[in-house]
Amino acid sequence: MRRQTISKIWRRIGLALVMLCCAVFIVSASNPNTPEGFLIIAHRGASGYAPENTMAAFEEAEKLGSDFIEYDVQFSKDRELVVIHDDTVDRTTEHTGSVDQYTLNELKGMDAGISSSAEEEDKTISSFQEVMDRFAGKMGMLIEIKDSKLFPGIEEKVAEIVRQYEQRHNYTAFKGNGQLQGMAKIKNSSGIIIQSYDFDSTRRMHDLLPDIPVAALVHEDQHPLTDETLDELTSYAAYINYTYDLLDEELVQKIHDRNRKVIAWTIQNDSDMERMKKLGVDGVITDYPG
Repeated sequence: MRRQTISKIWRRIGLALVMLCCAVFIVSASNPNTPEGFLIIAHRGASGYAPENTMAAFEEAEKLGSDFIEYDVQFSKDRELVVIHDDTVDRTTEHTGSVDQYTLNELKGMDAGISSSAEEEDKTISSFQEVMDRFAGKMGMLIEIKDSKLFPGIEEKVAEIVRQYEQRHNYTAFKGNGQLQGMAKIKNSSGIIIQSYDFDSTRRMHDLLPDIPVAALVHEDQHPLTDETLDELTSYAAYINYTYDLLDEELVQKIHDRNRKVIAWTIQNDSDMERMKKLGVDGVITDYPG
């Protein structure tokens, strides 16, 4: 009798384990993401802790274990690529005026974090080349092209610099046959993605750098996307990057059904982070990585 009782107990334990494994499998199968594939992207660097779009913010993001840093590039007066978000220097520096009224050297001399305790050399405006030199191959970089219509030729200039690092760091990820390859399927801590609100600019970057994944950055005014527009975007964009408050299960599923990825922006608290994970997004952009 005792032996039969013990046998029943073990059978129940075994059945419970099988049911648990099945439950885990079902949850995993219902979500196209894996823990290795969920990206944490530091918005303008770890901008919640250090001045945005500065080396101080990027270095802080690296310390916090971010997978990517996100930053913005635009032209200076002498048509050099500089890393700054706004089209003026008013908000982030002690100066005033449009970014393209200043040369690269003038911009690099500006303090972009006058209220910060970061070392002065780490919080000035940097060139795109400098950020690439410092972080290419060490961290992923989500590069946003700003105001492309105001800066003819900016896509070519970005492509020219990215090509210097493309072969060195083997950034192959998105092939022209429409299949996601390499870094688009796994956790990527050393790759490049290029995004823009301007879909024409995004398409142009894909044509110039077919082995570098591009992201269609969807503005609130462009929502909701029609199925036709989504089909067009996903014919060349590896990622569809969406403001988090407009995302729902249906939209995420539509993008995944087209074998593309979704990155949500900009997440600032734990509850929004958990909701994005439940929706099955592939990564988040946040001011507070880590």
